[in-house]
Amino acid sequence: MNFANKLSNKLNPAKSLFAALLLTLTLTPQAQAAAPQHPIVLVHGIYGFDALLGIDYFYRVPQTLRAMGAKVYVAQVSQANSTEVRGEQLRQYIQGVLAHSGASKVNIIGHSHGGPTARYVASVSPEMVASVTSIGGVNWGSRFADFLRGHIRPDSWTEWMVRIGMEGLARAIATLSGNPATPQDALAMAESLTTRGSVAFNQRYPEGMPASYCGQGRKWVNGVAYFSWSGSGVFTNGFDLSDYPLSLTALVFNEPNDGLVASCSTHLGQVIRNNYRMNHMDEVNQVFGLVSWFETNPLTLFRQHANRLAQHGL
Repeated sequence: MNFANKLSNKLNPAKSLFAALLLTLTLTPQAQAAAPQHPIVLVHGIYGFDALLGIDYFYRVPQTLRAMGAKVYVAQVSQANSTEVRGEQLRQYIQGVLAHSGASKVNIIGHSHGGPTARYVASVSPEMVASVTSIGGVNWGSRFADFLRGHIRPDSWTEWMVRIGMEGLARAIATLSGNPATPQDALAMAESLTTRGSVAFNQRYPEGMPASYCGQGRKWVNGVAYFSWSGSGVFTNGFDLSDYPLSLTALVFNEPNDGLVASCSTHLGQVIRNNYRMNHMDEVNQVFGLVSWFETNPLTLFRQHANRLAQHGL
């Protein structure tokens, strides 16, 4: 007779139920500790970085995943540029990851503009990619990008000034994060993030995309698994200063959104969920982990997803 049966025979039903619960809770962390077979490559969005002044863009995410036994790499691509330019930079970075790790493929997890950036690599070089996961991804474009592009006349003095400012910020972030030579093109970035630019990109690289807005995409395409999740909260923690500007940018939307991207626009492959109480920064555990106290913690979502990838043999 095993230990669990002996325990059940000795205790009354109430205590047996408690014992079973205790055993379940004891086993759960072990069950969730499975690491993916292939390395994970994290990809930032616009104005992102790998680490800036010692702070991770994916705040505490690499450490959390490595504690599970996962191999984790954090890519740095242009802070402001077209999806194709960023995608080609990422493709070259992944070639280096494969050479360094000895792995045959990687699991790419991209946030915001990192979502379509990852999709580019999976479309062009599917043999290098086991899975693509889009978190708050700009897969159907952003109404906020449409708003900005629609209110700045092309080839105007205003556009020139905005471009100088946006590219200056991008270069400053690139320099502070140790990659000053990264090319920046704010207008190409803005066009890529509009609905028009995103739809055009999807026509060239359709893998994993739903056939219609807000639909589910194919989970497996060319041997690559596609997943996505996102939030639909905006003001989630009053101590997080980023919640305030995101509450303003959310005003341009007429549908659930995370402050910068509509929930339906984030859909890719298997949609795990699109309405977490998270805004665009919460999705990567920023700023400094100041997220909603009434929602699953973002680090938990990353752990669960790493386990999901492991269960799929990825």
